[in-house]
Amino acid sequence: MHKTLINFLGLPPYRTGHTEKLISGLGAFFGIFAVFYTSSFFVEGVATYIIVASMGASAVLLFAVPHGPLSQPWALIGGHFFSAIVGVSCAKYIPDVFIAAPLAVGIAVSTMYYLNCVHPPGGATALSAVVGGESVHALGYQYVLTPAMINVVTILAIAIAFNYLFRWRRYPAYLAKLPKAEPEPDEEAPTRETITHEDFVYALSEFDSFLDITESDLLTIYDLVIKHHHTRPLAHHQLKNGHYYSNGEYGKLWSVRQIVDWSEADDDSGEEQLIYKTVAGAGRRSSGVMSKNEFSRWAKHEVVLVDENWQRVDESGQQDDSTG
Repeated sequence: MHKTLINFLGLPPYRTGHTEKLISGLGAFFGIFAVFYTSSFFVEGVATYIIVASMGASAVLLFAVPHGPLSQPWALIGGHFFSAIVGVSCAKYIPDVFIAAPLAVGIAVSTMYYLNCVHPPGGATALSAVVGGESVHALGYQYVLTPAMINVVTILAIAIAFNYLFRWRRYPAYLAKLPKAEPEPDEEAPTRETITHEDFVYALSEFDSFLDITESDLLTIYDLVIKHHHTRPLAHHQLKNGHYYSNGEYGKLWSVRQIVDWSEADDDSGEEQLIYKTVAGAGRRSSGVMSKNEFSRWAKHEVVLVDENWQRVDESGQQDDSTG
């Protein structure tokens, strides 16, 4: 019963040390101190506190979850910038605050989603533009730059400088590099199948920083990767003219090819040849000719482009949620 309640509430065990927790709080203090001081130059009275409230939420992300996707610079900048524009627009053109306030938040959420800059405090920035009072309304679209973007630049600078003092939590996440584990001499690297639950627990503890992903999520991703890793390779008779195929590699080796035509059978081998062009990844914009058997050995699965992402097509011909 106790474990069921913990799982229902989503109460994960925190494996970060006391030092990390205290550093996060100290960073948030410096970030909000700077933002509060800066905002006082542009807005006075209660409005200052309302506007700074959204920055308080950003401080939690930037200093407690510096490596999370919702904390990264584009999410921070874009989330507040576009939400501020939405909020001011709703405040100016919708007189009923009971409509303007929820509409500002709703449109801001969708805008952030479309622009790939989801940052939860952006909703508060949009809301503050509507309910901030006369001093905020008087700013009009100036609110977007002063104080909203001034506050963003301030807390971003503090986050970069403060987190840089600590090697394991440098911000943005691009700058944070964990040391690579060097294998012992003559020691075989473990295969994916030998990775255990305890290995995931250990890997998470090595970050010593809050990660915006749960152990359960990692295990689910692991299971999906293994499931797709062991799917049967394509047979040459499954290839279709005009369709797209991925080699299933990672990083710079990954590529997508489209079959553009069949050619006459090769005189030497007697195999039917196909013509392809590379449309994504390694060798993009190149083309070539190979036999259907060779291509089927290269191709791990069929893919289709959906919302600028290559997604795998399952055996029934339907796309699934995995990327190519």
